This record gives sequence, structure tokens and C-alpha cells, in this order.
Amino acid sequence: MVRHDISLFTDHDIYLFKEGNHFRLYQKLGSHTMTVEGQEGAYFAVWAPNAKNITVMGDFNGWDTGSHQMAPRWDGSGIWEGFIPGIKKGDKYKYHIESNFNGYAIDKGDPYALFWELPPKTASVVWELDYTWNDSGWMADRHKFNSRNAPFSIYEVHLGSWRRVPEEGNRFLNYREIARYLADYVKATGFTHVELLPIMEHPFYGSWGYQTVGYFAPTSRYGTPQDFMYMIDHLHQSGIGVILDWVPSHFPSDAHGLSYFDGTYLYEHQDLKKGYHPEWNSYIFNYGRNEVRNFLISSALFWLEKYHIDGIRVDAVASMLYLDYARKEGEWIPNIYGGKEDLDTIGFLKRFNEAVYGEYPDVQTMAEESTAWPMVSRPTHVGGLGFGMKWNMGWMHDTLKYMSKDPIFRKYYHDQLTFSIWYAFSENFMLPLSHDEVVHGKGSLIGKMPGDEWQRSANLRLMLGYMYSHPGKKLLFMGGEISQWKEWNHDESLEWHALDYHFQRGIQKWVTDLNHLYRNDPALHELDFSNDGFEWIDCHDWEESSISFIRKGTGIDDIMLIVCNFTPVIRKDYRIGVPRGGYWKEVLNSDADIYGGSGCGNAGGVQADMIFAQGRIFSVSLTLPPLGILFFRSQP
Repeated sequence: MVRHDISLFTDHDIYLFKEGNHFRLYQKLGSHTMTVEGQEGAYFAVWAPNAKNITVMGDFNGWDTGSHQMAPRWDGSGIWEGFIPGIKKGDKYKYHIESNFNGYAIDKGDPYALFWELPPKTASVVWELDYTWNDSGWMADRHKFNSRNAPFSIYEVHLGSWRRVPEEGNRFLNYREIARYLADYVKATGFTHVELLPIMEHPFYGSWGYQTVGYFAPTSRYGTPQDFMYMIDHLHQSGIGVILDWVPSHFPSDAHGLSYFDGTYLYEHQDLKKGYHPEWNSYIFNYGRNEVRNFLISSALFWLEKYHIDGIRVDAVASMLYLDYARKEGEWIPNIYGGKEDLDTIGFLKRFNEAVYGEYPDVQTMAEESTAWPMVSRPTHVGGLGFGMKWNMGWMHDTLKYMSKDPIFRKYYHDQLTFSIWYAFSENFMLPLSHDEVVHGKGSLIGKMPGDEWQRSANLRLMLGYMYSHPGKKLLFMGGEISQWKEWNHDESLEWHALDYHFQRGIQKWVTDLNHLYRNDPALHELDFSNDGFEWIDCHDWEESSISFIRKGTGIDDIMLIVCNFTPVIRKDYRIGVPRGGYWKEVLNSDADIYGGSGCGNAGGVQADMIFAQGRIFSVSLTLPPLGILFFRSQP
């Protein structure tokens, strides 16, 4: 028996819902266990305005499509609801939806489900999110750790392939197992945050989570929602922030998901020229629909509230902004002004960022946006999209192209190395060496480097050193820090056995020391987003493929000198102008023996001479190691 006299919705809820400004819908829609007049059960609510009839079916009624009918609300919201006695946590369910159109009927999972069956099964699961958090220290101080002038060194992780258990059929680690191993590893290697490839429930494991079905549920592949909370809690207690990869750009066509939900194009556009993504064989959200904006922004705030997430990386923003993205002429519909910009998307992204920062000013949003769209990471009140940061795809592509070339030819491509500084402060940039660069035949990072084994390792150390010294926050996908030789495979663990080898151990040690220097020296992170924090010394030495520059913090003594040699030739008596006299200590050298290098360097530091060079009164004479990068700190 279903009771229809019980509702979680107030008139104000419905007003906000229709208006497109209800961003806590997970408190209302979905399934919610409760006790009514001494009777335990669950309240169900689903948005399906074009349904003729909806029933709740599950293991509690033998999956009967007719016994537990929901009722539509009287207010025209399109919401169906009902309270079913006897339902308890762990019960599986779906909505059987009969449409008003074409006799369409289908069984759907709950868009607001908190938990799902283990794939390939597709039922939603009645659940509760009770958990006692122990991360109050982190939460109280995270505004410091997530500040834009704080160090961000992000370790990007795919949970299913970071580490497995080969002795037990190559099984996944669960959330609680991962918590301990991941926290210890990230803390030891010095990263500040982890970023998880989408953990929201997804039917196809091979999509890496980018074909999302459960926008309010962590995947059950690794455990329960409480297990996932434990993992985040443990990382926070270890001083590590957690960023989630979130996919509001498209969703899969799986029958139990959002597509054609009530026999109409409810979450997606009706016209496939706007509603279908040709690259990913998936559907595009209708951002102009109030209820869809409610759904997506509620999802974002849900993870921040219920799971204490510290940041949201928004996937594929470029595909959202451009109506002609991945489409040929005639395959897309211009906006009302005849342009290719998606005006609904612009409004949605601005509202999303306003909602996130309005509720949680101590977190960050990050856009994967691969074009020159202006002001992505500028506030909405000055015309920006409102993101906290933007991935610098231009730096990534140019740097990888440059580093893949034989050093003998690099001097002809010197601008690929230096061009990024010309626009480095137009956005709040993050420098990504992400999972996208080590899949689909692209090979591993070390595999992109030219030369023999020694040269490849030296090149990789040099490139990573250049990333950590370049303005912008840092992101490195798992495996890059151990110089994994094979291309990443989501069905296998990382090649941890690589650390049995000298060069691989050296690169891991190098990344660890880079992380600690980057975190501890304000010159390398404090002014990442300001040109006050960067100054060229020499960007014109294309003939010898060398560059030199200064990084600065806000303190008068926060000065770091960085010199790079992108050839395998040792450069002796290489004179560099410096901004002050005194001693310059060599604090990191990628060619040191402990990193697998040849041991070429400057005996720990150099004294500045009063010899004019590069327009400066003082200068230093250096030995530049082959395929090496040097970091010097001025000694006050």
C-alpha cells in the first residue's frame, strides 16, 4: 500500500524547482527512509512530467510493476511521489514508467539514487548517508590549502587501476583499502591533492567514469557510500585535499539511465543537432531547462556537502560552450544571434559557479576548457564564467610537442617552449599532464621522450622540472611519477615493479623533491596567477635551446632562479644575469646522481659577480648539466 498524503516538498520548494533555483533537490527527490506514525518505510519522489503512470518496483515486491503506484503532485511540477511502508536501507528498486506518448513503458533507475547495484546490474538501492566525520581540523583550515596562492600539486588517480591485488584475481582495492595506501603514498611523494577520475556510478567501466548514470552515488565497484566517505576522511586527516572529476557535459544512452526518461526528451534536447554528442555517442543536457539546471547544480553541491569534497573539475567544458563542437557544417543549430556559442550553457556554468562559491567559498572549481574562450576563470560579475582555475591545454600540447623532438632540432621550435608565458596570466591556469596524454596509442610520458634510456629519463626529469617551475598549479596523472613505460590500461594496475629500476626510482625521487620544494618555497606558488611572480632572464637563447627565468613570491627574499638546458651538451661558463648579488644556492639539480643523472652541477651553489649580463648588474657563471634543470635560491 502506498500513502500519497506524505511529502517532503513545501510550496517554496516547488517555487524554486520551477524557477530553476532549487539546488538541494537531493533532500527532496529520490528515496528517503523515514518513520511515519510509527511505521518505518521510504518516501519516493521522481520528476517525470510526461508520465501517465509510475510504480515503484523492487526486491521488496518481487519486482511487480503494478502493486506500488505513485501519484503526481497537483501543482504541475511533474513530480510523482509516495510513501511505502516496510521499505528499508539496502532494498533495491526501479521506477516503472508508462508514458503519455506512444505507449512507451520502461524501467528506470532513480536519477537521485544515493547508491546503485554493482554493475552490470542496474537497480538503485535505498540508502542513508549517516557517517561520523573526523576531519574537522582539515575542514576548518582548508581555506588555506585551497587558496589560489597556495600550492596545488595534484595527483590524478583512476581508483580501479592505481593498485590491484594480483594474488586475488587482480581484484580492485576497495575504498577503505585504497584510503590507507593512497594517503601514505601521496603524503610520502608530497602531492597536496588527489583528483579522482569520475567515481559517480557508471555502467561501462571502460568509460573511466565519463559516461555517468548516478550523479549522486559513488560507484559500488569499490564499496558503499560510507566506505567512500571513509576514504575522503582518511585523506583529509593526512592533510590531502580531494577533487572530483564531474561530467555535466553529456550522459550515456543506457536504457536504465536519464535518456528518454519519461518517454520524452526530458534531460536532453529533442533535436539531435543539439542533444546528441557525435564523438562520445551520448546525449547532451538541455541547459536551458530549469529542472535540468536544478539537477546538475544539486549534484555538484551534493558532493561538497555530503562528502566534504574540496574541488570540482568540470569535464569537457569546450564541448558545452560551442554548438558546433565536433560537428560539420549543417549539423548544428546557431544561437538566436546566429553564432556558435551555446547561450544556455554560458548561463548554466555561471550559475553553477555562483552557487558553488556562494555556499562553499573555501573550495575550487576547475574547467577543462581547450580553446581560447575568454575569462573562463574570472568572476561572473565582470563577465567571466566564474571558475576558480582553467586547465592550460596550450602549455601541455606545446610542451609535449617540443619535448618529443630530437634535441638537435629543438632550437627550431624554441617558441613552443616560451610562447605559453605570453598568455600565462590571462587565466588562473593549471598545468595538466593528465590521463588523456597516456591513452589511445599516445604511449606513456617516458615513451614520448627521445633518445636512449638515460636521455629519455633525463628529458622526463627536465620536463617535470619545467612544469613545476612554470607559473600555474600542477597536475600529474598516476604512473608519470614512476616513469611507467607502458601506456595506461584501466584494466591493469600501475607498473609498480618499475621502481625496481634505477632510473624509475630516480624519477620518483625527483618528483618527490619537486613537490616538497614547490610546496615549501613561496616563490614557486604564491604568485602563480600574477605576472609579478615571473620574470624572464633570457628566453632568446634558441641556438643553445636554453632558457632562464626568475620566480618570485610576495616576500622580498622569495626569489628562485631557474635555468634549463634542453640539449644533451654540457654548457660550461654559462653566464646568467641575476637580480641581486650574493650567494645563490643550488637547491635542486635534475642531473644529480640520486635522480639517475650524471652528477654534473655547480658544487652546491655559485657567488654572483658584478659582471653585466642580460641587462643586469650582477651575474653568475654556471655549468648547465645535459638535459637538465637547475633551481637556485638567493641567500639573503
